Amino acid sequence: MARRLKRFGMGPQILKRFYSCTTESILTGCITAWYGNCFTSDRKALQRVVGTAQYITGSKLPAIQDLYSRRCQRKAHKIARDYSHPSYRLFSLLPHSKRYRTKRLLNSFYPQANRLLNNS
Repeated sequence: MARRLKRFGMGPQILKRFYSCTTESILTGCITAWYGNCFTSDRKALQRVVGTAQYITGSKLPAIQDLYSRRCQRKAHKIARDYSHPSYRLFSLLPHSKRYRTKRLLNSFYPQANRLLNNS
């Protein structure tokens, strides 16, 4: 398939942009909500999709876990800065610390986002 696409003048850069605009956007739609509760087998299947896209585009693509971490951190930073956000109270700092408190639902977005904020 990659040869056929290259025959039509689609180089690696165009293929990579096409991947990020279509496949990546579908894979990562609301990733912060659903990825934390995925089974390992589901995560591996998603990574295989990324691996296939890497083969077709002929360039290195970010792993699905890296995309999740980046988007989760970005979303958590936005919520932690916006005091009017309904979830703002879930991002409270521990007393006398710069670390965020993790509360309930271990695999949901909020505790994982707090862990990512604490590690950054």
